[in-house]
Amino acid sequence: MKNSLIFDPTLSEEELRGFSRTVAEIEWLTVILVLLYQVVFSPGPEASAALALGTLVFGGFVLSFHYLNFYRKESNWKIAIETWVMIGFITYVLTYTGGLESPLVNLYLLVVITTALTLGKAATLLQMALIAACYIWLAGPGDAQSLPMYVAGLAAQLAPMILVAYITTMLSSDIRRALIHIKALSETDELTGVLNLRAFTAIAERLSRQSSRYNHPYTIVMIDSDSLKIVNDRYGHPAGNRLLQMLVQCIQAQLRETDIVARYGGDEFVLLLPETTSIGAEKLAVRIRQRVEAAVLATRDDPVSSTVSIGLASYPEHASDLDTVMERADQALYTSKTAGKNRVTVATARAFVAAAG
Repeated sequence: MKNSLIFDPTLSEEELRGFSRTVAEIEWLTVILVLLYQVVFSPGPEASAALALGTLVFGGFVLSFHYLNFYRKESNWKIAIETWVMIGFITYVLTYTGGLESPLVNLYLLVVITTALTLGKAATLLQMALIAACYIWLAGPGDAQSLPMYVAGLAAQLAPMILVAYITTMLSSDIRRALIHIKALSETDELTGVLNLRAFTAIAERLSRQSSRYNHPYTIVMIDSDSLKIVNDRYGHPAGNRLLQMLVQCIQAQLRETDIVARYGGDEFVLLLPETTSIGAEKLAVRIRQRVEAAVLATRDDPVSSTVSIGLASYPEHASDLDTVMERADQALYTSKTAGKNRVTVATARAFVAAAG
């Protein structure tokens, strides 16, 4: 199915920015907790100096990642690196605050929750393995004769963290699936399954900006059913709905993966064809017109044939901005309708050229 890109379940740039801000807050919370430990428990001079140095280095790392723009584009790798550094900092702090007996040992939970929310199951499993290795290092070597007790003790300490990781990962996955489903419903036309106008407009505006920046062409194609009113009046609205669904199937059969189709109005559809001039778009439009004309809609009485009228305009050939391109495509569609329907009309800067196709 076309338009599958908008339902990609990976995190968007906006979502990554939001998570990045949350990670920064968690990192500063870690710093604050370490500072509070020094105030409340007053460790010895050597431990205080080591904690101060570690906190200063970690704080500098956070500043460089979030406020000095060393990484301008947010990514999963950036968040992963931050969680690894957090594990290193927490382990360093624990070596000076009592190891596994330290009240700060639960800081690892912040890393687990962050990873589970942002990076998924596989990354969370790897982080748990790294934390387990840190636990073993902090616990020191065990007596060979009491090895079962040693392993059981570490397992008991790790068990709550593993449970938190599992639950958080499951909840995060469920929430992501629900959000993707809600987004799909809000961006999709219920009857035909293609994009609605709101979703199409967002994609078209983004592509238009990119095309303007890099001087790449694109084409807008308007398609209107010539037969919907007749089918509705003669065979009923259920038959009309099936006609629209058949029309969408005919359109999608001619599109590339990168092309976008949306329902523009009641019986009107709009296509966005990236990297396409009016010459290539006209050939596509003719194929769509011919395929619709050849298709047959089954009704309770007789098989019904239908036709479409099509208008198209291209950037930068016919206009220099998206709104004007769409306006010229709409005018070209109107020319097709008034010139006898069942034809393709290509806009020009000053006039329109109609052809039966």
